[in-house]
Amino acid sequence: MKQDQTEFFIQTQGQGLYEFTRDLSNWIAGTGVETGQVTLFCRHTSASLTIQENADPDVKLDLTEFFARLVPEHMNWLRHTMEGPDDMPAHIKSALTDVSLTIPISRGQAVLGTWQGIYLFEHRSHSHRRSVVAHVIGA
Repeated sequence: MKQDQTEFFIQTQGQGLYEFTRDLSNWIAGTGVETGQVTLFCRHTSASLTIQENADPDVKLDLTEFFARLVPEHMNWLRHTMEGPDDMPAHIKSALTDVSLTIPISRGQAVLGTWQGIYLFEHRSHSHRRSVVAHVIGA
């Protein structure tokens, strides 16, 4: 049984989805794990992880717009406002999505559908350097 762990740093430029499928795939290939699973963990409370279509860029834009409408900024009843009007809505969006993903590995590759990509979903308006820990286990 093999195990390995790494950390991906993703520089964001505000709200939106940031794909890192290629970086993850390259790392998995280098671990030598042929069959197993990889677990991803986002180390933040105002960003999340998701698997989404990576063929049409409109999907990323529509998802970002949907969440902006679902959880708008400037809700006057929010208490946690010291870090700006986007902070508490970012925490809510993160709570509605995932901070962890588990993906099977087969033949040395993450098992993804044809149009699936792995994304960090940035929920804050300003740029951030986000951290995602990856842990692979298998044979």
